[in-house]
Amino acid sequence: MTLPQFPALLEAFFTNRLIAQRRVSPHTVASYRDTFRLLLQFTQKHLGKPPSSLTMSDLTVTLIGDFLNDLERSRANVSCVFGERA
Repeated sequence: MTLPQFPALLEAFFTNRLIAQRRVSPHTVASYRDTFRLLLQFTQKHLGKPPSSLTMSDLTVTLIGDFLNDLERSRANVSCVFGERA
C-alpha cells in the first residue's frame, strides 16, 4: 500500500479539515498557511528538497524541533503551553 505524499496530505488538511469540517475563519486558514509556508521554506533549506518532493518521513521530530527553535531565534517567537490560563 502506498502512503499519500505530504503535499496531498497538506492540501487535504486545508480543504477537508480546516475549511469543510472545522469551518474556521479565513484568518485562521491564513495563519496556518503562513506557518506551513515557513516550515516548507525551512525544510527546503535544510533538506535540499522542494516541498513537492517531501514525504511524511522527512518531517522528523528533530527537524520540527529545529524549525521551532529557528522561529524562536529568527522571528522572536516564543513557545507557549496550550491550555495555560492566566
